[in-house]
Amino acid sequence: MYIIEKIEKEIKESYYQNNYPNDGQRFVAWYLRNIYNLNEDETKYAVTDGPDDKQIDAVYIDDTNSIVHIIQGKYYKSSNINAEPLREVLSSWIQLKDLVRLQESANNKLKQRLSDISLALDEDYDIEFELIIPNNLTESAKYDLKTFQEQIAISEEFSASLSIVNEEELERRYDIALGQENPNIDYTILLSDGKFMQMQLAGVNVVIAAIPLKECIKIPHIKDGALFKKNVRQSLGLSNQVNKGIKDSIYNDSNNFFFYHNGITAICTKMQLENNELKLKGFSVVNGCQSLNTILSCSEKVKEEDNSYIMFRFYEVPNRETGDKISTSTNSQSAVKARDLRSNDKRVLAIKKTFEQKYSMGQLITKRGEQKNASKDDKYVIDIELLGKYLMTWHSQRPNIAYSPTKIFDKYFDQLFKKDYAPEDVQALNILGKKVLSYWTKDNLLGLNESLLAMRAYAPYHQLYGVSLFFSIVNGIPGESVISPSLALKKLEESDMLDYIIRMSGKCLNTALINASAEPQPVNKVFSPQNWIKTKKCLNDIRSTISSMLNTISMIPENEKTYNKIKNALKAENDDFYSRWTAD
Repeated sequence: MYIIEKIEKEIKESYYQNNYPNDGQRFVAWYLRNIYNLNEDETKYAVTDGPDDKQIDAVYIDDTNSIVHIIQGKYYKSSNINAEPLREVLSSWIQLKDLVRLQESANNKLKQRLSDISLALDEDYDIEFELIIPNNLTESAKYDLKTFQEQIAISEEFSASLSIVNEEELERRYDIALGQENPNIDYTILLSDGKFMQMQLAGVNVVIAAIPLKECIKIPHIKDGALFKKNVRQSLGLSNQVNKGIKDSIYNDSNNFFFYHNGITAICTKMQLENNELKLKGFSVVNGCQSLNTILSCSEKVKEEDNSYIMFRFYEVPNRETGDKISTSTNSQSAVKARDLRSNDKRVLAIKKTFEQKYSMGQLITKRGEQKNASKDDKYVIDIELLGKYLMTWHSQRPNIAYSPTKIFDKYFDQLFKKDYAPEDVQALNILGKKVLSYWTKDNLLGLNESLLAMRAYAPYHQLYGVSLFFSIVNGIPGESVISPSLALKKLEESDMLDYIIRMSGKCLNTALINASAEPQPVNKVFSPQNWIKTKKCLNDIRSTISSMLNTISMIPENEKTYNKIKNALKAENDDFYSRWTAD
């Protein structure tokens, strides 16, 4: 194991030394940066450790996978760790059940994050408690872990799980985060007499076996996802109905688990059965990711079960094409994302066809996993999910909900995707969006507030929204009418004002946030930038800030030339504007 030495060395770097007062915080910050790939500002925003942190060292909300990560780090250099850190995690779980009371006594950073957690829970996010330790638990602590896992698993307040990230797990997660190719997994499973059979079907070696649940939790690379590399999707969390049912069966009727479950499908490149030992090379689970993750989340309970089994189907498939086909076919019954369901929708296909006919060097990527064709120009390549976010931002004037692919491709799909949508507008949004994102780098070219920089998943869409507002405000257009993206881009490029307006939009967004944070808050409430960015109030704040900025420029004589240049660049006719597309 090299990971602890690596952490010890890297937390001595200037970023960690200058921004975090002790090695405990630096350890947690390293984890956030290197395991979840947060940038410097996102990491600082996530860390809540300090006085009155209520045993919560960091909060990271993963909107992509709908998970709230509650992190407790213990940078102990001693030998095995006792149960005290586990009790602190349990304490934080208990306190989270009463967010109002917890917020009253928490420190200011945690108060902000509690507001974010509340919003995430309203949208049915899972909660994953993570205890990060550089070594292992004592035997007594492992017993407490079993008890705590059971308490969390059967809770009705919210869906949660508890993970111990020790030295071995840290190293695995670090390798995954680096995007390295995971090692070929070789594993040996001991089969029980009378509980397996071997056969050959269509030239494929097959073993079907009843495997004890407590053997499942020994299988490597479940938590880091490497075991499911050939699966069509990774874990969907513990909150969906199927996984709740699996969990309930483990705790309440484990002896009959075999009969309630459809089983696990695994493939390998080589399989050998000798003396009840099934040796697997190139081992991968292609159907069962949800089940194995749920079983692992109940690990301490599972260890006690001697008569609980699950069916495994092992196929020796040296041919990759056949393995991929098995993975796709055996997962056809699982829920897929709304975006996946829409990838072959006639409206999406119509937009793709007209866009790629208009721009021969262009590509509209409509399926997850689809790669850019090497012959295409990056300037004309756009992903359908990003296009949906731009449509929500520009045409519906709702950047505050543009972060949610589920809402875009489910609730608001009919309002956003129109089969006759002009390819020129697709490309205009592509250019405008990429131009906006070019300012959201670690160089912080606009001098943005660090809270904004920590919200790169949300805030750039508000900057793009601001660009559209400049046109309606300058032309005195009331309400929420918008100009077409292609006409807006044409005017900005012809007047050489594209960079200027995008920069001004970013600065106005920054000012709107600062002004909003200075407003009086209700008793025991702390202003949360992430909550503000998701509200309609922030849209009004941005509009007011842009109007105020333009008025200020117009009233200063020495700025008359600049103001006239803005007016001339953005001037449009009333007929160039149309009502926004309703999306709320």
